[in-house]
Amino acid sequence: MKKSISRILAAVLVLTLLVPAGAMAAGQSGGPAYEDTRKAAAEKAALLTDTFGTTSVQFALIDHGSIVVSGQSGRNDEKGKQPLTAKTMYGIGSTSKMFVTAAVMKLADEGKVNLDKPVINYIPEFTMKDERYKQITPRMLLNHSAGLIGSTLTNAFLFEDNDTYAHDSLLDQLANQKLKADPGAFSVYCNDCFTLAEILVEKVSGMDYTSFIHKHFTEPLGMSDTKTPLDQPDVSGMAGLYFPSYKEQLPNESVNVIGTGGIYSTAEDLARFSQIFTGQATGTLSEESVKAMEQEEYKKGLWPEEADTSVSYGLGWDSVTLFPFGDYGIKALTKGGDTILYHASLVVLPEHNMAAAVLSSGGSSTTNQLLANDMLLHALKEKGIITEFKPEKSYGKPTAAQMPQELLKNAGLYGMTSQLIKADIGQTGEMTLSYLQMPDYPAEKYVYTADGSFVSADGNTKVSFVTEENGRTYLWTRQYIAIPGLGQTALSHYSAEKLASHDIPEETAAAWIPRDGKKYYPINEKYTSVAYMIIPALQVNLSKEAPGYISDKKIIGPNAAFSDLQIPAMNGRDTSDYNFFTQDGTEYLEVAGNLFVHEDAVKPVYPGQKSSVTIQASGHAKWYTLSEKTAGKTLKVKMPTTGSFAIYDEKGTCTFFSIISRDQKVVLPEKGTLVFAGETGTKFELSLK
Repeated sequence: MKKSISRILAAVLVLTLLVPAGAMAAGQSGGPAYEDTRKAAAEKAALLTDTFGTTSVQFALIDHGSIVVSGQSGRNDEKGKQPLTAKTMYGIGSTSKMFVTAAVMKLADEGKVNLDKPVINYIPEFTMKDERYKQITPRMLLNHSAGLIGSTLTNAFLFEDNDTYAHDSLLDQLANQKLKADPGAFSVYCNDCFTLAEILVEKVSGMDYTSFIHKHFTEPLGMSDTKTPLDQPDVSGMAGLYFPSYKEQLPNESVNVIGTGGIYSTAEDLARFSQIFTGQATGTLSEESVKAMEQEEYKKGLWPEEADTSVSYGLGWDSVTLFPFGDYGIKALTKGGDTILYHASLVVLPEHNMAAAVLSSGGSSTTNQLLANDMLLHALKEKGIITEFKPEKSYGKPTAAQMPQELLKNAGLYGMTSQLIKADIGQTGEMTLSYLQMPDYPAEKYVYTADGSFVSADGNTKVSFVTEENGRTYLWTRQYIAIPGLGQTALSHYSAEKLASHDIPEETAAAWIPRDGKKYYPINEKYTSVAYMIIPALQVNLSKEAPGYISDKKIIGPNAAFSDLQIPAMNGRDTSDYNFFTQDGTEYLEVAGNLFVHEDAVKPVYPGQKSSVTIQASGHAKWYTLSEKTAGKTLKVKMPTTGSFAIYDEKGTCTFFSIISRDQKVVLPEKGTLVFAGETGTKFELSLK
């Protein structure tokens, strides 16, 4: 990976290590002092912030109820006035799903919820355009197998705004959706499952969700630095956030689907939360509920053969058989989380009463998990539970074998969420996989081997073709991924599904041709939305190699397309439908509650010295193009309190967002776009010189 922080900046990164009383007590009582673990954690945390583009990292290791290692690395606020500490809070993203899972299990312990009775028993208002929804159970929500499309997240990610729209509107959104599969057919990662579980907790308990988790978990466990957006936490106590196209610090990110990904915490608090799953937190969940959560739920539906992996769902858990701990004969559980700006990982060893938590600003949950793994392995070695670290694994350099000619039939197009893969297979056993949406990405090359799989030249990846009982053919990928200096992870899953040829009527094809290459701009995101910083437009691209499809989606009419993929785990997640409609001569696109307007409705901004923009009754954002007439001119906007504006260059990169930037004057690029968003009636007064 490329360095993203200069040597000069790296030299001034803050590195603070805390040695809690628990660690000293452990050493004095004859137990390990965790010196090697502490040293390794500090080195790898510094590696993340120095080399891997992570802004800051916070980590903690708990052993039998004591925090024995704790520390942080990186930069915090841009002025250097607020150093990182153990109490600096981070968003933990989808690691929040473990809280809502624990909440449902708490209600099950109290006899108020039966995991295997329909959700409609607990949320009578829940309905969908698919009668199969009546079969969905709480267990299916928690093991990702409910069959929901995936993520309905309009206005979920906001800057310092705890608007509850995404939570409050979910039932209305689901009422207009169909299921992607029979409930229980397979487990595919699903955010909406956990927001629905959050609603279930509120309906059954009669409490708001934030109050519920504080009463039953954070307060009993002494987690004083764990909050939700509804607690209105002090943003000065949050880790500093940054984004590549901005020099200054960003406002705090608020994820307003709390059960799905909205909790703030610290590494030490998250380590304390892990005691629920190691038997140290008596009175929270029953032993039966804890054991139920770590069962191999992923095996209940469609799944490839067993292999080393970091994805094997339990209830809430991403993996209940986490690599590489199985190679040591140790059971490990993990849950990771990624918002747009925050990242987290929790790894728990229930049989050894240990856990590690790693949180970060920037970076990724994957690199955080590797740090957590490494901390635990070092601690296990210091305790004498393991004697040495096992070497990294590989399938070995491939030896070509004669390929059965019947495998040639597997060549063709394969789909995963928002991606098309072209598989070319040669007569002599060479295979290439090309990603059609990423033409600059090098094709992956494999060679057929005697065990019936295709193996990469470095020996780290195996790909096979599997036809399941449902008649669908999949790419089964097994992969070892090593990140220098951090460690190795493994992934085994169905990575893509073969697409059947799909002919569409000429009339339907004709309706789609004018959309090819056109951009659609988001108009129903709130003015505080993080989306305006990162997603200026959605572009429709038809592929000559996949007639009848738009990306992975089947075109089913002049104005509709849907994804028919049935891929477990991650690569079949969030398969949203496309629905186009025309109103007052303007075409719109609706995708999972997000509304976009056709680029033809985006007109040039007025080039005169004075003008104004008012948000109309619809509340929709207003987009404008920038041209030579305005290039180089300085735009000054008299800002309302309930609005924002953003500017994008020709490539669609956000160069200015008023929610972030303090100066409301900006020089306009030669080409690009400009958007104004706000509440209905919000007026912007523009001055252009």
